[in-house]
Amino acid sequence: MHSINTLNPAEVLLTLGGLFILGLMADLLGRYTLLPRVTLLLLAGFSVGPGGLDVLPLFVNDWFPIFTNIALSFVGFLLGQKLTRSFYLELGKPVLTISLFLVVTTSILVFCVVYFLGYPAEIALILAGIALATDPAATVDVVNEQKAKGKFSDTLLGIVAIDDAWGLLIFSLLLAVAQSLNVENGTWAILLPAAWEIGGAIILGIAIGIPMAYLTGRIVPGEPTQAEALGAVLLCAGLSEYAGVSFILSAMVLGIMVANLADHHERPFHAIQGIEWPALVLFFLLAGASLRLDSLLDIGLLGILYVFLRSLGRFIGAKIGGMACKAKPSMQNWMGFALLPQAGVAIGMSVVAVQHFPETRDVIIPLVLATTVVFELIGPPLTKLALIKVGDVSDVDSHH
Repeated sequence: MHSINTLNPAEVLLTLGGLFILGLMADLLGRYTLLPRVTLLLLAGFSVGPGGLDVLPLFVNDWFPIFTNIALSFVGFLLGQKLTRSFYLELGKPVLTISLFLVVTTSILVFCVVYFLGYPAEIALILAGIALATDPAATVDVVNEQKAKGKFSDTLLGIVAIDDAWGLLIFSLLLAVAQSLNVENGTWAILLPAAWEIGGAIILGIAIGIPMAYLTGRIVPGEPTQAEALGAVLLCAGLSEYAGVSFILSAMVLGIMVANLADHHERPFHAIQGIEWPALVLFFLLAGASLRLDSLLDIGLLGILYVFLRSLGRFIGAKIGGMACKAKPSMQNWMGFALLPQAGVAIGMSVVAVQHFPETRDVIIPLVLATTVVFELIGPPLTKLALIKVGDVSDVDSHH
C-alpha cells in the first residue's frame, strides 16, 4: 500500500477528476446507443487501463478493493429497501421460487456436463458453485437507467437481492463436497467458514440495522440523514471486512432492517441513492481497467462450455421456476436473459476455491476472469432487452 506521504495530491485529484469526466462521457454516450452505461463504463475503464492506453497511476490498484466494497455495500443496502413485508406478500412466491430453481438448475447442469466430459470432480463442483454468482450492481443499474417499472422489474430486483445469498450457500456446500473427496474430515473445515460468512453477515446487519432504524425516524431530513446513512453503511462494510463476512449480504440485511422497522425509512435510502452513482462510476471504470483481454485467449473449450451452460441453466431455471409459481409467460421467457451479468462475487469465489485447491489455479482463475468479461459485456444489454420486451420500459425511455 502507498502511504499518504508517497501519494502526490495533484495526481490523485487529476485521476479522480479524469475518471468522473470519463464516466460522464460514457453515461452521455449511453443515451445515444443501444448499449447500457454499465457496458460503456467497463469499456471506458478498459481503454485507460493496462489492457488499453495504460494511463492510470499505480495507486489505483490499491483503491479498487475499497471502491468495490463501498459501491457494492451501497447496492446491497438499496436492495434491502425492496425486501419489505408488503413486497413478500405481493412478490415473495415468484422471487423465492424462480431464484431457487435458477440456482439449482444452473449448478446441476454445469456440474453434470463438465464432469461427464471427463474434467476432475473438483473443477466441476467449483464451476457449478461459481456459476451461481450474479452482478447485482450491473443489473440494478440497468433497471434504474431504463426507469423500468412493473412486476417483472420488481421480481428481477428481488431475485438479484437473494441470488448471491443462495449462491454463497450452495457454493460453500459444493466446495465442502469437493474437499470431502480428498480429505476424510474436510467437510466441517469448509462448512464452518461458509456458515460464518452468511450467518455472521446476517447478525452484523441486524446489530447495526436495529439502532439505525430507531435513529432514522428521529433525525430531520437533509444533510444529517445523509451523514447518518453513510456512516451506518460504511461502518457495516468495514466491520464485515474485519469479521470476514459477506459485505453485500450484511449491507442488504441492514437495508431490510431499516425498511421494515423505521418510521421514516425512505430517508436514509434517498440519502444513499444521492451518492451511489459516483461510487458506481469509479467501481465500473476500475473494474473495466482490471479486465485483461488476453485472458479471453486462455478461455479454451471449458470456458466456452461454461458460458453456454451457465446461460442455459439461467434460461431453463427461470422457465421452470416461472411455470411452478404460475408467472406470466413473458416473465418465464425473459427472466433468464435479465440475470446473466456476473462479476466481482464470481471472482471472489474463484479466489476462495483456489485457496482450497491450489492445483486448480491455472484452470479456474483464467477461466473466471475471461468469462466475467464475456458476461459483463453481453449481460447488461440482454437485461435491457428483457426489460423492453416485457413492457417495463416505455418507448421514450428505451431510446433515450
